[in-house]
Amino acid sequence: MADHIRIRKAPGKWVVRAGGAVLAESANALELTEGDYPPVIYFPRADIGMAFLEKTASSTKCPWKGTASYYTVSSAAGDIPDAAWSYEDPKEGVAAIKGHIAFYTDRVTVEQL
Repeated sequence: MADHIRIRKAPGKWVVRAGGAVLAESANALELTEGDYPPVIYFPRADIGMAFLEKTASSTKCPWKGTASYYTVSSAAGDIPDAAWSYEDPKEGVAAIKGHIAFYTDRVTVEQL
């Protein structure tokens, strides 16, 4: 793993909300910190209402984490394109985030309970 990336169990319970609905709630989320960027919370798929997410054709590549796949979030307020992402096959150093999805905090609400 790159020296500037750290992954740990996120303390406490975390929730994702969009359009008034709870999309995810987890006591098993991971916190990834990368350099000077704000921490990102990754939620286990088992703790996400996957019916609210639809995979898109979008993808990006990170030299340290691998290729990210994106998801549109459906909410009562409408669809939020590419509001979540996942590393389906992350690089070895960040393998802990496999099976997890993160959300853009400027598009949905991610908060610690």
